[in-house]
Amino acid sequence: MAKSLLTLRWQTILSDYVTAIAWSPNGSFLAVASAAGEVVLLTLQEKTVLTLREKQGFSVDAIAFSADGQFLATGGQDGTVRIWQMGKDGAVLLTELENKRVWVDCLRWHPRRPELAFAPGKYTQIWDGGPQTVVATINFAKSSVLDMAWEPSGNFLVLAGNQSLKVWKTKAWDDDPHIWDINGASEMIAFSPNGQYLASGNNDRTLLVWEWGNLDPWQMQGFTGKVRHLAWSMKTQEGSPLLVSSSGKGLVAWVKAENDDIGWSAQPLDLHNGTITAIAFKPHSTLLASASEDGLVCLWKKASHGVQILEGASAGFSALAWSPQGNYLAAGGCGGEVLLWAENSAGKGSA
Repeated sequence: MAKSLLTLRWQTILSDYVTAIAWSPNGSFLAVASAAGEVVLLTLQEKTVLTLREKQGFSVDAIAFSADGQFLATGGQDGTVRIWQMGKDGAVLLTELENKRVWVDCLRWHPRRPELAFAPGKYTQIWDGGPQTVVATINFAKSSVLDMAWEPSGNFLVLAGNQSLKVWKTKAWDDDPHIWDINGASEMIAFSPNGQYLASGNNDRTLLVWEWGNLDPWQMQGFTGKVRHLAWSMKTQEGSPLLVSSSGKGLVAWVKAENDDIGWSAQPLDLHNGTITAIAFKPHSTLLASASEDGLVCLWKKASHGVQILEGASAGFSALAWSPQGNYLAAGGCGGEVLLWAENSAGKGSA
């Protein structure tokens, strides 16, 4: 291993398994949710913990800040989407959108506007932070919505579910969606940062990648189980972004060949001995972080070789997220641990 890139700077603990973490756009706040229903806000400068919601017995499974940092949204087991108004010193609960008898574990903010898409069952609703109300409801119909992604320009919303992806044009919610048929169910979708590619991890042990606008995808197969996590890097010097997928204990880095007929070449990444629970690229770089139930967070330079192993959650890690500026990495543990590592000045530029 090379010289350490990150050093542990802060840690705290919640009462139960950390289900989700998210950074505010300016990197000032880290929001954390737990399986006990806790929602806390960690203030980076003061190193304080503000409790937005005490443990309730119902898990909170999704958490995200709006692109302008004005709102924080959560969803979970009780079906209620809660939206907080952010302020300089914390947050105030703004509204609660109740959805009875459904589990809301998928919500995504528009990349440019304060518009929240969330999925109660087979439907997806759009909440607009301007009028502060739900302005549209769209129906996936075939199944529950398993994942969703805004196209990076914000002009399209893609919903994933059983046997298809469905694409709506934003501000034209009443129009019929474009439908991309697939085998099995798509459980995870992700756009490359420039919007050139869309990847879908599927429960039939396949990975599909479309060039946006082309309905004929590349198909990768041979995985040991469902493809559960996807992460895209920025463009490499070769001109294409890196795509990393996880299935079970395995990580695979995919590199696009210049010849479209060749498609994508695979490089397995082998350090973990437990199921991968989260993967993420450091912003504007090709440095990959992967978290696992084996209690390790591994850093991979250029998504090809390990450069540092981080520990601190004896029962395993459950979530991770880089700060938007890339100078901090936060991770959550199965025992409620929240750990924050900071970039070493000597490690800058090495990603």
